[in-house]
Amino acid sequence: MTTVLPERAGRRCHNVLNPLHSCHYFSPDLGRELAGAGVTDDRAAYLAVRSAAMGAVGAGTVTATFYTFRHDLVARHVPEVWRAASPEAVLAARARAVDATLRRLLGDEVLASAEVAEAARLALRATEACTRTARPLYAAHADLPVPAEPYLALWHAATLLREHRGDGHLAVLLGAELDPVEALVTHTATGKGMTPKWVLSTRGWHRADWEAATGRLRERGLLDAGGELTPDGAALRKEVEDATDRLDAAPYAHLGAAGVERLTELAKGLVTRALTAGAFPGDAFGRG
Repeated sequence: MTTVLPERAGRRCHNVLNPLHSCHYFSPDLGRELAGAGVTDDRAAYLAVRSAAMGAVGAGTVTATFYTFRHDLVARHVPEVWRAASPEAVLAARARAVDATLRRLLGDEVLASAEVAEAARLALRATEACTRTARPLYAAHADLPVPAEPYLALWHAATLLREHRGDGHLAVLLGAELDPVEALVTHTATGKGMTPKWVLSTRGWHRADWEAATGRLRERGLLDAGGELTPDGAALRKEVEDATDRLDAAPYAHLGAAGVERLTELAKGLVTRALTAGAFPGDAFGRG
């Protein structure tokens, strides 16, 4: 049974669930576990961890599904990374890192709480309405088993919901004619994306790429001379997010308005605690 939700309720729920998934990318636990598996380069680690569910895929597949990464960077590490560690070994290392990260950020008492178990049940219920069609990263992760521990099941569900929304978002970016760097520049300009420093250091682009994309966006009337979104630019980013909401509506409609509200409340409490514990670098997000 589905219900009509309040405007942006699904997006708000996603926005507080997503940090529960993504905090492990910034965790020293991930680097330690992957180094033990044979992957020591930070950028190779991210590429391997996020793509491992698809198997030992090549650079083209990773570039296509990640969208905002420079292909030269991806090709430098993929498929070479699979010679250091199999996808199965990477997934196992990721699972250990997620466990350690959540324990460190939230504490064993919280992870064993009834609230976390409730959040896991609600998030997994939402994933029942996710669809695999044209969603490669979601589909690959949906084939992985659900962990038995409720806090890891919550993380797994948050991952599915993140990748489901993300796959749809890429289709919307293509429709908006925003190439990978233009998508990054406009997202950063909203104040909600990663800072240029973090984008350039993790995605493989150069300052010249960023400036060239900025120039193209100015020519389209989407950025002003100071690098801020123009009214047309802000309208386009709103259209992108609204269209992404439409493509991602099914899981939250399936969960229902009351369930979405409760899951948002529970996840917000967990994320607030994780942020207080230093889940993310202080300079990672914003205009920079």
